[in-house]
Amino acid sequence: MDFKRITLFSGHYGSGKTNIAINYAMLLKNSFDNVCIADLDIVNPYFRTKDGEAALNRHKIKLISSEFASSNVDLPALPAETYAILDNPDLHAVIDVGGDDTGALALGRYAPPILDENNYEMLFVINKFRPLTRDCETTLEIMNEIENACNMKFTAIVNNSNLGEETTAENVLSSLDYANQIAEKTGLPVKMTCVDSRVAPELSGKIENVFPITLYVMQSWKLQEDR
Repeated sequence: MDFKRITLFSGHYGSGKTNIAINYAMLLKNSFDNVCIADLDIVNPYFRTKDGEAALNRHKIKLISSEFASSNVDLPALPAETYAILDNPDLHAVIDVGGDDTGALALGRYAPPILDENNYEMLFVINKFRPLTRDCETTLEIMNEIENACNMKFTAIVNNSNLGEETTAENVLSSLDYANQIAEKTGLPVKMTCVDSRVAPELSGKIENVFPITLYVMQSWKLQEDR
């Protein structure tokens, strides 16, 4: 897999981008010594990259997040440490961008230096099983809103269509046409299809670029539904 110095994950609320960002940071650690993950989500107080802090610490991956993350205090503040990502060319960084256009606004302040360096990829995380992204048209609307909010364009698509712990291999296979339609409409490649590591063996040889997810933290939309 080709790695850029900065990898950004964004998508619709509840798409699962934070799970992917954490797992991707651990994948990067297999190839690079200096890896960090930054949480730019200033919108959702219920589910943050910080929820995976223990696993990140075990892998010696630095976490940059608001001191109020995973608390009952939610302030629209980003840590100054985030700028260190832009200043250190030896650092490989994963950035978890807030969901939808509102969350993507926070990325806008960092966009110019990221674009100037041009050693990044911005990945659009999609999930056909979420209510507001069940078809190509509505998913593309959200994609355009995010791009306009942060003044950056997506470079590839990540198919993360899932039903949480109930996801089967058939569910994943049924999402391929949806992902391919979005790829065709946008001209962007599908970089990877993310699957539960328990389902991955069933999909061997059936899907290109399968990315097994081995660490799960609770989906924000599931937590909201349980409250």
